[in-house]
Amino acid sequence: MANLTLRRFSKLEMIAAIHPRHLRVFLAPYTGYLEQRGVQLPAGDESLAFPYGAIAQLLMTPDAAMPGEMVEALYYIHEMATPQGHDAMIEALEETGLELESDERATALDLAMQIWLKAPRLLERLHAEQNLFRPRSFEYYRSAEGPLPGSIEPDEEARRRLEADLDRWFVRKRRGRTAQVHIYNQSDSVWFLVRHGEPYKFENVIKEGESGCIFFRPEKFDVIVFEPQTGEIRINARTKGERELYRTMLGQHLFGDPEFFGERSRFILEPLARDGQAALVCRDIAGLEWVKLKEVHLFWGGLHGEVEIRKADDLFDALAMRGNSLPRHVRMTKACFAVKFVHAKVPRTVTISSSNRAQYKRDDDGGIIEQWMRRRGFISFGEGSGGAEAEIVEMY
Repeated sequence: MANLTLRRFSKLEMIAAIHPRHLRVFLAPYTGYLEQRGVQLPAGDESLAFPYGAIAQLLMTPDAAMPGEMVEALYYIHEMATPQGHDAMIEALEETGLELESDERATALDLAMQIWLKAPRLLERLHAEQNLFRPRSFEYYRSAEGPLPGSIEPDEEARRRLEADLDRWFVRKRRGRTAQVHIYNQSDSVWFLVRHGEPYKFENVIKEGESGCIFFRPEKFDVIVFEPQTGEIRINARTKGERELYRTMLGQHLFGDPEFFGERSRFILEPLARDGQAALVCRDIAGLEWVKLKEVHLFWGGLHGEVEIRKADDLFDALAMRGNSLPRHVRMTKACFAVKFVHAKVPRTVTISSSNRAQYKRDDDGGIIEQWMRRRGFISFGEGSGGAEAEIVEMY
């Protein structure tokens, strides 16, 4: 029996943006599980009485009993709540004749939730079309000390000091004094979700049929994941300055040293030539079903900087059928893999190329792929021979 790999749901701002009437209908089949976790759905759908915070907390701390289909559905719903997704849903409603509540004030999240309740396959199809190339980007940093014993989580006082230091930076960068740090201690990592403001924006709007304007500060959530067993952090933030801020502030507040996470992690491709098909083994990784090599870029160099690209649905199998193997004396600069997750309907593409940045379709994909790369030797803690970037995108 395959092990269940839980999806860590990190979109705190999503739950409160869904109308309680729709959220109640969606959560009704999972009432038993919710009550076991201490979440009681109210009899009515009044927004003031609805336990939005408790539901968000539950989703950020999954256990083995959490219904996978519930979290998967919320993922699709959230991913469609964009301007592009909103327009795609409206067009799909016009084309299919699917009837929803007639309310011009319905948010994109409400539209997505209603479509999921009536036609989940339609929302899955729209998601596939809208999110084919929207990976999540992380940059990796590690401690010179390597793996660290036990789990490290700042106490409440340390969390407040961290917020205060972040606020000073955000105020200086004209993002406002709005930083909030949410900390979630998982079994293998500590997740920091940082809510902060963005620079003010000015937009034209239509209000009661008249043209007008609004002046507002957008809200942004950044993610930092600390893994003590590897001594690494990975940071998802939009700007270089924010990434540097989180790198130094977590080092300062966790270990008293702003340069504690001062070294960049490295990804290497040597295992492909050295180990061949064995480099793709994933039986020991919970959540992965299989991995296949699809493409490699071989850098021959020379006067013209020659690069050779080899592609196949299963490159190792194709090479073996002709009695060939990957050359061991040529530097690989890029490799693409088809990766089948246990609970995914279709494989995803993982691309490894140069830098310390990794891009994942979903936050939790990163942990599974990193575990596989470490065990197969794709992640180097030494000087190595160049860095690499790991990228995951959906395949349809």
